[in-house]
Amino acid sequence: MKNKPKAISVLSGGLDSTVATSYYNEKYEIHAITFNYGQRSAEMEIKSAGAVCKKLGIKHSIIDLPWLKKLGKSALTSDAEVPELKMNELDSKEICDETARKVWVPGRNVVFTAIATSFAEAEKAEKIIVGWDLEEAATFPDNSKEFLDAFNNVLKIGTLEGVKIEAPVINMSKAEIVKLGIKINAPMDLSYSCYMGGEEPCGTCESCMRRIRAFKYAKTN
Repeated sequence: MKNKPKAISVLSGGLDSTVATSYYNEKYEIHAITFNYGQRSAEMEIKSAGAVCKKLGIKHSIIDLPWLKKLGKSALTSDAEVPELKMNELDSKEICDETARKVWVPGRNVVFTAIATSFAEAEKAEKIIVGWDLEEAATFPDNSKEFLDAFNNVLKIGTLEGVKIEAPVINMSKAEIVKLGIKINAPMDLSYSCYMGGEEPCGTCESCMRRIRAFKYAKTN
């Protein structure tokens, strides 16, 4: 373990970040950080992330950001209704743009990645691992390749040792992520993807629907 280079993982406990973290687990000594920003699913995300870290044998820390909940009116951090989607609506850009606006948390990935950068510099880690993916990038710009490249340019300038963000699933759909997870034996069964935060996933929010479709497609294609 001491001979491995270090990495910081932004681990929500969801499907994408679980597979991304697992992808690098053999190569890096990983310290995973999970954020509690007052989201509905905080308790379950923390529980799942903790279980994933235990399974992978990596360090886990929880970062509280109570102020983030107070910004904006995201359905994830307020009493606003969380949008529900049908399976045949998942590829409608118009519909998903609208649902994205309703669950958007202002600057979330900017904040998370900036904090991960501080951890990386403090712990002399060379990588920050994130689960940004192609499917979510269609409506969430802070998951996109453009955002990744831009942030890496900032880190090249703004860090002493040139910390770099690694997003191993950035060009993958959710189904492709599931296939990769199966291939690398990622503990996807321990991950949690529901916006609602219930002990059992709601099965109707966009995050649940994309997860359900991903596993279905991965098994049939």
